[in-house]
Amino acid sequence: MSHPDIAGRQGFAAWLHRALGRASRYASPSLLAAAAVLAISAAALFVEPYIGMADNGDYFRILYSNGIYFNAPDYAGQYFGYFVKHYGIFQYYNENGATLSSSQSLFVRLALRLNVWFADARTFDIRFQAAIYLALYTAAVYLLVEALTWKAPAKRGYAIAGLSVFIFGDTAYTAYFNSFYSEALMLIMSTFVLASGLLIYRRRFNDYAMLAVFVAGSLLLVTSKQQNAPLGILIALFGIGVLLARKDRPYRLSATGGLAMLLLVSIASYALIPQEFVNINKYHAVTRGVLPDASDPEQSLESMGIDGQYALLSGTIYYEPYTTIDVNSDKMLTEFYGKFGFGKVLAYYAAHPDQAGRMLNLAAKDAFTTRPEAMGNYEKREGRAFGAQTQFFSLYSTLKKMLTPKTFGFIFLWTIIVLGLYTPSFVSAIRTKNPRQAVRLPLLLMMILLGLAGIAVSIVGAGDADLAKHEFMFTVVFDLVTFMTVSDAMLGRLWRNVPLRADSASAAATAA
Repeated sequence: MSHPDIAGRQGFAAWLHRALGRASRYASPSLLAAAAVLAISAAALFVEPYIGMADNGDYFRILYSNGIYFNAPDYAGQYFGYFVKHYGIFQYYNENGATLSSSQSLFVRLALRLNVWFADARTFDIRFQAAIYLALYTAAVYLLVEALTWKAPAKRGYAIAGLSVFIFGDTAYTAYFNSFYSEALMLIMSTFVLASGLLIYRRRFNDYAMLAVFVAGSLLLVTSKQQNAPLGILIALFGIGVLLARKDRPYRLSATGGLAMLLLVSIASYALIPQEFVNINKYHAVTRGVLPDASDPEQSLESMGIDGQYALLSGTIYYEPYTTIDVNSDKMLTEFYGKFGFGKVLAYYAAHPDQAGRMLNLAAKDAFTTRPEAMGNYEKREGRAFGAQTQFFSLYSTLKKMLTPKTFGFIFLWTIIVLGLYTPSFVSAIRTKNPRQAVRLPLLLMMILLGLAGIAVSIVGAGDADLAKHEFMFTVVFDLVTFMTVSDAMLGRLWRNVPLRADSASAAATAA
């Protein structure tokens, strides 16, 4: 007997297959890919049973300061297990200040405004936010596929479009749109950043417009989540390839200004992280990172300037109701949190490479998990088991989780192979003094470093606490870069650069 969730959508899948077959005669690969992702995601997000993500306890950080509150009487009993789509809207004075600074608030408030205008002034429907995210995501997928398939042979272009739908239409990704997790924004903006950089490389669309998309996407990505603050520094440094794509002064001034602003925003984002969150991360960095695998926990703490007696906290988490010591006490503030920073944690791992290697391998086990197992996807009224997750259009994420080697050695090997494949075209561009065609390798390196930084920041900043969710940046980068590599291999573009438009050869000689 068919599973209800699958059976209920089989008719849609068959219709979509026929529709795509007809549309391929008229639509470009990029337009077809965007339309398919839009249709599949809309079916998951806006057709019953609605698919979303259960709250793991983090929603309060973004809700209350934006005028939304939990109004379900049994909301606490639905943590982790069930997706909730309706919330209350504050009607009068909201005394709740922002617990964190996040670009996510821009989209929550826009969704709230649309909700009030077109639906209800008292109840917020999270699907308004999902609609905004899906519209942006559709545009991002279009730009990415356009960058890779423009001027490509039709059959291979449509094959690449199909691959993009298989990967980026996966419900494990789009379920985040019906949630208050910042991962939805991270997915969308990462796609925009890579797509706009590749479109500058391909000389497709207006360079200034694509530069604006690159900078805006980077800013929203960096400010979406506190742990993303260091990513802005990487983009500002390795985004120099985009800056050098053209030699004309106005473009380079615009790019320099954008990257400089990104660098400053990244520094400001880190400085604005609330001290409470810093302490939480410090606690987990030691109790869930340094201590559990240390051969001599007391000595490990003393090497960081912390009293060895705090080794008793090994393996604990900040939120436990009953602990050896009050994690918010003045004693902890002076004798524990005040004794070290994340630089000391990083230095500790550098001095203990064996332990660092074990932590990296531990991180690799969750680095390919798109959707954490802890959170369910269905509403409680659907009658599904607590924590049940949809299988609708999630084959790619399932296969990736099952088949990908779960070692950091594989991640390292993947990095070396990808960069090695693109190095010849970069060297050729340098030799021929063509800075635009030298953009691709630095852009790829930047994306890979963003993913690796996501792993490093997770380990140094919080140990093994909630690794599957903290490493979301890596799994997005892995899919984007792998998709790009496979696409270029299908088109024979790994070792060679794509020629510029014939009608712009004269302009390229001066502007590129």
